[in-house]
Amino acid sequence: MMIKGKERKRAELNERQSLFVDFYIQSGNATESAKKAGYSERSAMQLGCELLSNAKIQAAVQSRLAQLESERIAKDKEVLEYITAVMRGETTEEVVVNVGTGKGYTRAEKVTAQVSAKDRLKAAEMLAKVKGMFITRQEVDLQGVVPVVIRDDF
Repeated sequence: MMIKGKERKRAELNERQSLFVDFYIQSGNATESAKKAGYSERSAMQLGCELLSNAKIQAAVQSRLAQLESERIAKDKEVLEYITAVMRGETTEEVVVNVGTGKGYTRAEKVTAQVSAKDRLKAAEMLAKVKGMFITRQEVDLQGVVPVVIRDDF
């Protein structure tokens, strides 16, 4: 059976080393991570430093951090889908409105409402710009030699 990508990196580490990587990513503290991974409390400080200097563990930490970073950042498609949903009025937002209670008194109340026409228009503009529907500037990429001819018309 072939082991792929992340699983292969995990397979190169023993169980306690894998636990150390997981705890280290959460806390950033090597000593505490070594203790939580099951290493001796007496040697946790030294082992934490040694584990962090291990190339396989460093690679596993970097790989896991890159994966977490990738999961946190919205993908292009996700952004375009959200902008399109706003433009089409498929999303709602919470707004605060004043509700009359009688005798000239009001109270603030949160209600769910459709996104405003102004926000929908802004989303449409953003989507149009991404799709290249508006030409706001022209980029010219000149490579090599460009001949320039100057004629004297006087």
